[in-house]
Order: sequence, then structure tokens, then C-alpha cells
Amino acid sequence: MSSGDVSALPALDCCLWGKEQGLPRPYPVVCHLLDTAAVFGELWDGLLSESMRGRIAGDLGLAADDARSVLSFWAGLHDLGKISPPFQAQVSQLFEGLQRRGAYEQAPGAERVRLRHEAATHWALTGLFAEVGYGSKRLLRLSLAHQVAQLLGGHHGSFGQVLPAGQMSAASVYQPGLGGRGWAEQRRVHFAELRRVTGAWAVPAGSLSAAHAVVVAGLVIVSDWLASATDHIVPLLPPGGWRGTAGEVDEHWRRTRLAAPAVVAAARVGRAHFGEFGFEEVFPFAPNPLQADLVEGLPRLVEAHGPGLLLVTAPTGEGKTEAAFHAAGILGRASGARGMFVALPTMATADAMFPRLRTYAERAVGGERALTLLHSMAWLSPVYQGPAVGAEWVGSSADPATAVEAGAWLRGRHRALLAPLGVGTVDQVLGGVLPLPFNVLRLFGLSDKVLVVDEAHAYGPWMHQLLVRLLEWLGAFGAPVVLLSATLTGRSAGSLVNAYRRGAGFGEPVPVEPRYPGWLFVGAGTGEVALPRAVGSVRRRVLDAVVRPVRWFGARDVGEAGGRRRLEVLCEELRVVAQSGGCALVCCTTVAEAQRTFRELREWFPELASREGGLRLLHSRFPARVRGRVSNACEVAYGKADVSAGGCRPGSVLVATQVVEQSLDLDFDLVVSDLAPLAQLLQRAGRARRHARGKGGRPVWAWPEDRPRLVVLEPVDAEGATEVPRSWGSVYDAGLLHRTARLLAAETSEGIVVPDDVQRLVDAVYAEGFTTGLDEAVARQLRQMDEAREAGAAAEAHMAALVEICAPADVAGDLFRLSRCEAGVTQELLTTRLGADSGRVVCFFHQGGGRLSLDEDGKDPVPGGRPSPEETAAVMSGCIPVPGAWLRGAEEGGLRPVGWRDRPLLRDLVPVRVRPDGDGSWSGRLGDHTVRLSEVGLERL
Repeated sequence: MSSGDVSALPALDCCLWGKEQGLPRPYPVVCHLLDTAAVFGELWDGLLSESMRGRIAGDLGLAADDARSVLSFWAGLHDLGKISPPFQAQVSQLFEGLQRRGAYEQAPGAERVRLRHEAATHWALTGLFAEVGYGSKRLLRLSLAHQVAQLLGGHHGSFGQVLPAGQMSAASVYQPGLGGRGWAEQRRVHFAELRRVTGAWAVPAGSLSAAHAVVVAGLVIVSDWLASATDHIVPLLPPGGWRGTAGEVDEHWRRTRLAAPAVVAAARVGRAHFGEFGFEEVFPFAPNPLQADLVEGLPRLVEAHGPGLLLVTAPTGEGKTEAAFHAAGILGRASGARGMFVALPTMATADAMFPRLRTYAERAVGGERALTLLHSMAWLSPVYQGPAVGAEWVGSSADPATAVEAGAWLRGRHRALLAPLGVGTVDQVLGGVLPLPFNVLRLFGLSDKVLVVDEAHAYGPWMHQLLVRLLEWLGAFGAPVVLLSATLTGRSAGSLVNAYRRGAGFGEPVPVEPRYPGWLFVGAGTGEVALPRAVGSVRRRVLDAVVRPVRWFGARDVGEAGGRRRLEVLCEELRVVAQSGGCALVCCTTVAEAQRTFRELREWFPELASREGGLRLLHSRFPARVRGRVSNACEVAYGKADVSAGGCRPGSVLVATQVVEQSLDLDFDLVVSDLAPLAQLLQRAGRARRHARGKGGRPVWAWPEDRPRLVVLEPVDAEGATEVPRSWGSVYDAGLLHRTARLLAAETSEGIVVPDDVQRLVDAVYAEGFTTGLDEAVARQLRQMDEAREAGAAAEAHMAALVEICAPADVAGDLFRLSRCEAGVTQELLTTRLGADSGRVVCFFHQGGGRLSLDEDGKDPVPGGRPSPEETAAVMSGCIPVPGAWLRGAEEGGLRPVGWRDRPLLRDLVPVRVRPDGDGSWSGRLGDHTVRLSEVGLERL
């Protein structure tokens, strides 16, 4: 029986339900299928660019109108698997009514078979598409019928495996959950009716590329979500006595098409439009040499080669963000992109970028301008307060389309990347190339946007490998990319540029030699890398990098050769701040050493400690609310906004970890740093005299402004040789630290010219011939360290390659390759950066009478039961990130309330009962150790 032979089919059964929860009466499955098809058509017209629609239609060998009808038909079929015993049996009363009629046959217990409805869709549609002439081949994964069925079966976030071809002719035998006679016939009836109503009679002559399959899958998922909203369904409920006749189905199709534009508009997933503005029309200053060169040169290259990837390499403070925004406008107009997303390394940097993108959008972007902030704690960020408190309780709302803020629907889980504009942490976009649920939705969210990746140099081998794979996919989409970096080796630049070219179809790698400062461009249409352009800098400076050998915490043997104690040297450098004013940054390697340094400086400089803001501490191991307050205070005290205040700033020292070295716009008169790899040191040096304040704005000792001072505290042994402290663990590679120390020793006499010397030095620290001319014993030691570093990097890259999804060219018709997760790979391994803080604790403060509270004062009790959104926000504001190793052996002791299990944000938090110590601090047990929370944050004793 052919699904096209309507006369041979039974009548459509409108008692088969598709939606029921929260509705006054069950909603027929055919209605939901039609609703989804209608919404898909609206999204097809309004969300995708004309170019993307044309490419997808070209893949299928269809005219544009036929492609719209056929794809809307496919989208509607996504829930055809709900016509199966296991799904219908979820509402027992309705299922019993179906059974009493005797029209539906199934094997005993078929309703209890574990067959999810999306898997049933995959099974059922493979045969149905083949029946109506969709290409079928001996290898099922190469069959269009199977490809479309597999795509639609993935609408809940993961694609199923290729089905066994030999089982297709007797699918209900191998999958009894599909049911027998009656069930199969109704699936054919619904298939035929949907095809008739949508007019999808054309049969595709080709199949979708991997990139275009991702776009269609993403559209299907969004269509299903929008069509499933209760507020959308209720007005469309069929009247009493509705029987699902052809006329009634046609009338529902008319009504649902009329309703589709409103539900799509309310979701605010539309298209932003990049206005054609001059640089000074958007930004309140004239472009510097880097920006001006991009303004002049990038449009010509885009016109010649089409949109593509732009790599900008320049020192901190050189205006890369404004350059990126302007470039995004050029690339976005040329590609017809529907928006942009800015990815940054940390939550703090993402929070800081959010208002900057909002301001840019208000000045230079039209159309739909919904803007989201995307990271694990975004809903707690003060810059992102809006209509929903937390992503778990969002509903639907219609917000003014002119507002630069996300509506409630976009704040739901998995949805933020669907907004036309967004800012977030880079791990959120890298999740698109990991086999996580709804990874395809992340890729879809990026497929038609300009992606800006800031601090492209800041990622280790694990994340770099994932970024390489993401760029391959973006190249396949033809999506524009802007990469920003202050210190990027030529090798790393080449791997990123060639990954994008590979995705765009240009497999042969080409040499890439970035200029510093400067930029280069590769067109997605031609694969040609334009000649890298070097530009001048208005911030040319000579960096006085002074290396001070020091003995580390706890060292007993202190001599002239081995250097003086770290604290003694540090205080010697900072004394001028305490006596004459100005601001200094002390950057420590570990949180524990930052806490200890803060305590020691407080004792050494009581005059700073006694004054508000005289001595600050910033690291990751504060409760979220405290860290937010400290970060905001630092931005006010040391940020650009203070430049206009005039006068020399009073003496102030910020002790911090690496959290200050990326993207935060902070300005110090002096930077003191523990030894770190050269790239990180140069990043930190970029915080030294970053903004022009003039002689009156800096202390006398910090003049001239164009010769900033960076003091590097080099840990050494008793003989004066570099000795990496054991307390640093694997924070930095030992070989890079040794190489950096030697390189700085050779460069400090004349100073480092920024930006002229930067690219040379960054490449030199990795140079293969670095050991040439060194003492043989020293060279041998360095080679051993290099081998260990390269082995570690290879292991991280290999692990990333093991868990990441395949390149678009390797999908080869099997979408399961985007969802397949290797055995032994855990969710934690996939979603956390190796070596990063991967656990979270929250302190329960023990008050009198055994009460537990979320705050020291006991005003905020620990919520029991199922916490409200406000209670959840209070809990999360106290969470503290810690190394996963801290949680080994940790027993909850029944502290976590049972109701927290229903809250994804709370169920993985580890509560710690803390009691007052009598000195303002609180202590408790976490695993085998005591932890203490005080003014310096959380410590493990």
C-alpha cells in the first residue's frame, strides 16, 4: 500500500493524541504535526538567509518553493513515532479506548517496550519515505529515506544509529513497540495527509550535506519547541466533535499558519541587520592605525573573496574589540548573517563584554536585536537581570522587538545561542563539537552568525583542538569568524586558519605568518589567505621587564646566589606604592599563594590594609556574590572609567590570580608577577600603564608612561637556577617556565619593544633550536621537559580528538556520528576543561539551635523542599568553584535537601557545614580535610 494512494487508506484517527499535559483536553497528533510544519515554514522564510535557503534547495535538487514545502512536510513528521503503543499508553484512559475499538494490533506487552517516540519516528519514516520514491540504497546510511528519518528522529537532541537494513521489511517484528496493523496504517494516513496539506509532492534528487543537515535539524527542533507551547496550542484546540476529515484538517492548517508568525515573533529568534555605518558613527573616537587599516582594507578583500575568517593579532589595549565589532558588521552584511556571538575565556570577561555588545547593537544593529548572556552562572549576573530568574522557570512572553535584551523564551535551556546576538564563555560554543545532547542546536545557532572569539591564544591543547574542529564546521557553514589574540604563535594561527579553510572545502594547508600588530583574512569562497598586513601602533612602548630571583615559600636555604625570600623582594617593589601612591598588581600562580600573599602584605603594609581599597584580593574561590562585588570594585578602581577622574590614585595593591590577565580592562602603574610562560607575562604586562593618564594621573615613580615596568619573580634554587615550586603542580609547563626565564634574562637589558618584539619572542620561546649553544646538561634537561610538554599536549589533543564529533566531511550520511559517545567518556570529561575547577560547594552556616543558613548572619535560611527561583538564586550566589580533587571522599551527611534533586542547578552542589571560629572565619570538613571560609575566600587546610 502506497502512502500516496489515499483511497486505499483508512480514515485518519483523531483520537491519537500528541499533546496532553497542561491542556483542557488531549490534542490530536495530526494537529501538532501540522502546527510544527507551519512554524517551520515561518522560520524557513524569516530565520534563514536567502543564500542558506538556496544552498539547501540546491543540495536537494529542488526549486526554492518546492524545498520549502518538502522541508515543512519533514518537520511535521518529527512526531510520527507518537503513533505507537508505548507513547499512546502514557494516557491509560485514551489507550484503553483505542484498544476497545479493535483496530490496533500489537504483540503482548508492546505498550511496555522501551521505545522512545523519536526512535519510533526514525524506524517508521525510513520505510515510508522509501515507499514514495525517496532514494534507497543498499547502504542504508547513503539512502535519502534513512537520512531524513534519522534527522527527524534526532529532534530530542541525539541522533540514533543507522538502522539494520535487513530489518526494515519487518520493522514491527524487530521493534514490537511500533505495533502491528492499525498502528502502521495510521502512520501512513498521517504521513499522506501531511504531505497533501503541505503540497510536498516533489521528490528530492539529492541529499543534504552534513552542514545543511545540521541547519535543517536545528530548525526542526526549534519548530517543535515553539509549536509545543501551551499558549500556542490552546487557541488551536479543535472544537468538540472534530473528526479529522480532510476539510477539518485543511481548516486547522489555515488557522495554524495564521498563528505561526506570532509565536515565532514572540520567541525573538529572528534576524539582526548590520547597518552600514562609518567607524566614527558607532564609536566615539577616531580609529587607530589597526582599526583604520581594517576599515579600509577588509571590505575590498571581502568583495574579492567573499566572507571568511579574520585573524587580528595586537597587544592588549589596542582596540581589538572595537575592530572586531566593525569587522563583524562588514562580514555580516556581506554574508547576510543574522547576528553575532562573542566568545570569551571566562565568565567575568563575558559579563564585562555584555554591555559593550549591547551598546554596539543599539548604535549599529537593526532588526531583531535580542541579546543573551551564555555561561553557567549567567542568570545570576547583575548585567543580565531580566524577565526570568534562572533558566529553569522560563515561559513565553512577547517583548518589544526593539529592545536589546533577551526575552524569556530565549533564556530557556539550550536556547540562548538561538538569539541573534549573544555573549558567553567559549566552552558554550565548543559544546557544539562534543557529543552532548542538543550539540546540533549549538551548531545551528552559530551557522548563520558572525562568531568572534576573543583571547584565541588563551586555550590549552584540549580546547585548541576543539576550536579547530569548530572552525571546520563554521567553514562548512560559510559562517564568518573573527579571531582576536594578543599573543598567538604562528603554528597556532596556521592550525586555526587551515581548519576553517578545510571546512570550506580547501584541504591543502597553506603557510600562515601573522603580523604583530596586524591582521590577515581568508575567504570562505576562495580559500585564499590574503597577504598578512602589518600596521603601526599608537601604543608603542618599551617594557622594562625586570627578573628578580627569589626563594619560594618555605625555602630554608637563602643565599646571595639563590636570591632573597619572595616576600622580601615583593615588599621592596611595592614600598613605593605604599609611600607615594599609585596602583600595583601582584599576580600569583595559585589561589592558595594569592591568599597567603595577601595576608603577608596586610601585615607588611598596615597603612594600605587599614584604608578601604588599599589592599584587595581577587581569585575564583570566593562565594559568587562576594567575587562579583570584588570584581566590580576592581573595575571601578583600576578601570578605564577612572582615567577621567584626574589626579594620582591613592596607594592600592591588587593581589590576584590569572583571572585578571584576560579581557578585563584594568590599568596599573606597576605589575609584579610570579614567573609564567612568556605569553601570559606579556598579557599581564598589558595591564601596566594601559591608558594615557598624563603626568598628573600617575605618581612620579611611574613616569614616563610609555616605559611600563614588569617585575617577574623567578623561583630559584640555592644555586640560582630556575626551580618550579611543587605547589604550582601542573598549572604551567615546567619547560616553558625555564625557557621564559632564560629568554627574559637575554632581553631585559634593553627592554622589550611592544608591539615590535612580541611576535618574535612568542615564537622564540617555542623554537626548536632554543637549546642550541646552552650547556649540555642544561640543554638535556630542557629537551626532557620539552618532550614531556609535547607528550602532554599530544595526550590532551588526542583526548579531545577522541571525544569530539567528526569533521563535516566525515559524516558521510550518518548523523549518529554527531551523537556517538565513546565508552568511558563521561559528561564531566566532556564539559570541563582539563585541570580546571570542576566542583562546586556551598557553605551552610551553623547558627544557634542547629539552624543552617546561607549567610553568616543567619538571615537567609537554607531552603528545604523544592526551592523557588528566588531561593535557588540565593543558594547559587553562595556557590564556590573548587578543584574536583577536593570532593573526593566528601560525604554529604544528608545535608543536601531532597528537593534540590529536582533542580539541575542545585543537585550537583556539595554542601559543607561550617561553624564559627571566633575570629570572623568559619570552618568545616570537606572529605578528609578542613576547609575555612574567611575574608580571603575558601581555603583547604
